[in-house]
Amino acid sequence: MKGRLIYLERNDSGGIHSMFGKNTFRKSVTSFTLVAVWCVYSSVAFAAPLVAAGELTVTGQVTVNGQPAVSSSTIVSGSSIVTGPDSSATISLGKTGRVELLADSTLTLNFSDSSIATVLGEGKVRISNSAGVAASVATRNASAIADSGQANNFEVEAECSHTHVETTSGLVTLREGSSDKQVVAGTNATAGNLQQDGCKPCLRPNSAPRVAVAGFPWLILVAAGIAGAAVFFGSRRNKTTLGGGVVVVSPVR
Repeated sequence: MKGRLIYLERNDSGGIHSMFGKNTFRKSVTSFTLVAVWCVYSSVAFAAPLVAAGELTVTGQVTVNGQPAVSSSTIVSGSSIVTGPDSSATISLGKTGRVELLADSTLTLNFSDSSIATVLGEGKVRISNSAGVAASVATRNASAIADSGQANNFEVEAECSHTHVETTSGLVTLREGSSDKQVVAGTNATAGNLQQDGCKPCLRPNSAPRVAVAGFPWLILVAAGIAGAAVFFGSRRNKTTLGGGVVVVSPVR
């Protein structure tokens, strides 16, 4: 009898169907919520920009963002790199290119898959970029801009008041204000003031300013001095001292 009563209670089809409907609805809402959350998370993850990174190799004393750096470490875009005496830092950017910072140099490096943009405070940097990659070096008085249509290999040196650019391969434009100089492979160019108080003299070949005394008036003075000396020594040679035992030969016997 008791089992029959339970059977009759469970045979209440309306109640059973009502419970089943509620459970199904709750499961559906939960599943829909999970799918919605996953879709939103995935959209945010894919929309977030990937952080560009390179591999760093150091020699000697090198700091990145003020912290001592070691080889095989990762460097991200926007980093500030400083090298000490007899030190260097090389950043490999894979297919994009390579940046080499030499001793006693300060550089801010920004890069992506299609660009290498640096700011050289002082010192020397060598850059190699692949074709299709925009590469540039900005200093306090000029900018070196590589031709993005081809692979380039060039060097930029920032001194106290001037900037030197030397191109090994490719083509680089040295921009100083509104003036552009084309620096083709195997040539170099200089921008800025080579003479400035408090700056070290420029020791590069053919880069020092011409000496003012080497002009035309100075050559006239030198020529006049040589002519005067020739007259002086010539007169000394023809002078005869009386009583000095000089024998005079007379043409008449």
